[in-house]
Amino acid sequence: MAGAPYIFSSESVTEGHPDKMCDQISDSVLDALLAQDERSRVACETMISTGLVVVVGEITTNAEIKVADIVRKTIADIGYVDSSMGFDAATCEVMVSLHAQSSDIARGVDTGGAGDQGMMFGYACDETQELMPVPIMIAHRLTERLSEVRKDGTLTWLRPDGKSQVSVAYAEGRPIAVKTVVVSTQHAPDIETPDIAAALREHVIDPVLERSGLESDGLRLLVNPTGKFVIGGPQGDAGLTGRKIIVDTYGGYARHGGGAFSGKDPSKVDRSASYAARWVAKSIVAAGFARRCEVQLAYAIGVAEPVSIMVDTFNTGKVSDQALEQAIRSVFDLTPGGIVEALDLRNPIYRPTAVYGHFGREAEKMEVHGKNVELFTWENPSRTKELEDAVRRVA
Repeated sequence: MAGAPYIFSSESVTEGHPDKMCDQISDSVLDALLAQDERSRVACETMISTGLVVVVGEITTNAEIKVADIVRKTIADIGYVDSSMGFDAATCEVMVSLHAQSSDIARGVDTGGAGDQGMMFGYACDETQELMPVPIMIAHRLTERLSEVRKDGTLTWLRPDGKSQVSVAYAEGRPIAVKTVVVSTQHAPDIETPDIAAALREHVIDPVLERSGLESDGLRLLVNPTGKFVIGGPQGDAGLTGRKIIVDTYGGYARHGGGAFSGKDPSKVDRSASYAARWVAKSIVAAGFARRCEVQLAYAIGVAEPVSIMVDTFNTGKVSDQALEQAIRSVFDLTPGGIVEALDLRNPIYRPTAVYGHFGREAEKMEVHGKNVELFTWENPSRTKELEDAVRRVA
């Protein structure tokens, strides 16, 4: 896409979007289990609709948790605490159906193998300081800001559900301007769309676009294009875990293997290998070997070593993709066990990943469930020196 000019669009959703509510519930259950038993095997799926939350899946653990309490707390944290919003954490029905993981799957995972077959992609580029594509990063900042101004009381009529979409113009493969922004936000019934648009322009959209550093003259702005968004959240649309996989990753700018992340413990390579692929791709770009890099990993169930590793630097690399692949093999242990150990993935670190993207976040330490943990470890390109040495040996 580096030749002719083009416009690329990405979307994000707020924490009150029904699909994202499900992701957060599933990851909250996962965190509670890992906090007590770091070897918990978890595949937790959530469905949500009007007045109803259903939690199902396969879990093998020594931990003892109250799933319904976790569900209600997560929903309350999101902001659905009043039936006038269409959903209430205190009064919704919670149904739970969980059973142990298949012994056939466990047999392969217990010996260090992958929990399933599949392919996973990681991506990085030099468009932003986070080494992420611009459209998805702006979209995330808009939805994040929507939640901030709702929760801090700046815009009291906002409700938890919302979306953003950002269209960015590119020339010679580089982002140059924001062309269109779409923001749809749930709101109280007693406010009109022109007032919503003016307030969002002042408190959400302009501050985020100013920080982007891109031109926005002539911006086309669409706020609540249907004219009204009072009925939202689970009352407006059913939600499912794992239905926002493009929001979770690169906004469509890179390929996706198809596997969702939330509710899965790190033995599931859908999650852990996607994190590892991002870690590797980001390390390559951070080390200056390419402006853009996509890494594909593929696994077979019960087999530890990836069955394939592919590197594509889209003709932006300073060395060949084959040399980078060789260097990756010598620097990174990409077996499931190696990934979990290197990125410290057995901790209760997953709830924060379930909204505003799993990538492009800052690695940080915080206390969760009484444990001091590091979040977003895959965002720390900690092996650039080893990668540089390995590339010198093989290039």
